[in-house]
Amino acid sequence: MVPKPYSERIGLVLSAMNIAVNTRYLMKDELEGYGYFIREVLKQLTRDHPEHQFYFLFDRPYPETYRFSENVIPLIVPPPARHPVLWKYWYDIKVARALKKIKASVFLSPDGFASLTTRVPQYLVVHDLGFLHQPEAYKRSHYLFYKYYQKRFIKKARRVATVSEFSRADICRLYHTDPARIDVVYNGVKDVFRPLDHEAQEAIRSAYTGGKPYFIYAGALQPRKNLVALLKAFSIFKKRQKSEMKLVLAGRLAWKNDAFLDLLKTYKYREDVVLTGYLPEAELAGLMASAYALVYPSLFEGFGVPVIEAMKCGIPALTSAHSAMEEIGGEAALYFDAASPADMAEKLMLIYKDENRRAQLIASGRERAALYTWKRTADLLWEGLTSMLEGLR
Repeated sequence: MVPKPYSERIGLVLSAMNIAVNTRYLMKDELEGYGYFIREVLKQLTRDHPEHQFYFLFDRPYPETYRFSENVIPLIVPPPARHPVLWKYWYDIKVARALKKIKASVFLSPDGFASLTTRVPQYLVVHDLGFLHQPEAYKRSHYLFYKYYQKRFIKKARRVATVSEFSRADICRLYHTDPARIDVVYNGVKDVFRPLDHEAQEAIRSAYTGGKPYFIYAGALQPRKNLVALLKAFSIFKKRQKSEMKLVLAGRLAWKNDAFLDLLKTYKYREDVVLTGYLPEAELAGLMASAYALVYPSLFEGFGVPVIEAMKCGIPALTSAHSAMEEIGGEAALYFDAASPADMAEKLMLIYKDENRRAQLIASGRERAALYTWKRTADLLWEGLTSMLEGLR
């Protein structure tokens, strides 16, 4: 006997739900990690489940492009919440009131924050606990807020999702959480990341590096990403290889970058380092697809999206060992010790000199990237949310 679809098995629980979603990271022209996750997952969920009403809770004016389908009702819930004091006020006072007003069946919060005052069942997406592993990489006010409240948010939530088995194990270990309460919903990769033909690649290299080949790092420029070590590794590579290779750092300059900026001022190979600033995703995808390889030396991640984006673009991915990236990349990536610029440099030289290894990584990377789709992410999240509601019957 073929089992019924999950939504049919839980019957009336799913009838005409009012699903409230925290969408404060959906900002115009400023999307990064959380924002991309929310946009791609909600675009899929709202279209896949037209029988339900989705209330998007914004903390500021929103672009109409985020109204993905007719069953989306955007609500502005002021004030803009971009500081710990306002976070507390927004979730516990303003969001709680909004949930009561719209008679929400559930509150989906993809940034890991919960309302501690509402009685509405909450489903959180906690991407990682990086602040516990690298407190120095966070603004002090943010770190103190996370440290005090994150465990309370997880305890308050009916159920939690995270983006890798690595992150689930971390949450269970550090917060003594029952693993049965945590769902793994792997990230997806946007379709804009894809291989480019030779002519398009040449045009992009000409625009950014004067036609020279380059390694690329993609992401915000902040201490957690380990960019000082990357500069040191690139310096070793340049000294040994005497190549024309450039290093492109594609992302906005974030916080606590004094050490990175000080090193860059006196960096011997400063002319070979390109800082692009924040890029629209289509431009970033083209820059990625035209690179020689991705180097992603982050010290801690719950997933490591750029690794899969690089694979989908048809370039090799070099990234940190002993991290979530090993789970995500499997045998399709090349790994280094993120704490060792020397080891990082060795891997840069290996991928530069060994064309056979590079070709193998490109081929296996494309297969690996095909596993990570936003459709899969949305389906896993929906199953977790609906199983939570089934448990409330």
